[in-house]
Amino acid sequence: MIDNLGFAFDGAWRVLLVSLVFGAGLPVVYALGIRSLAWSAGGDAEVSHARPHPLGKVVAALCLAVVLAGVVLGITIIAATGFGKAVSFEHGYPTIVAKES
Repeated sequence: MIDNLGFAFDGAWRVLLVSLVFGAGLPVVYALGIRSLAWSAGGDAEVSHARPHPLGKVVAALCLAVVLAGVVLGITIIAATGFGKAVSFEHGYPTIVAKES
């Protein structure tokens, strides 16, 4: 009984972590990227009417690239599962492999 409860909590914290990263984390990173674009535009895009900041475009590009990578990874996992495959991170990067039976 105690072992089953431990397994349930182990699975629950993993689901919670993934849901926070993809459910709340990616929208936060996207919002930071959009805010960085306003920082890089300067002028009327900000309340202070400051000069454009070139670092804003770099930060925005990085944030939006992270969001795009998360979306592509999610679609890849869903599509691989539909074809009876799995996504493995064994080599440090995602690869589609045959499911282990």
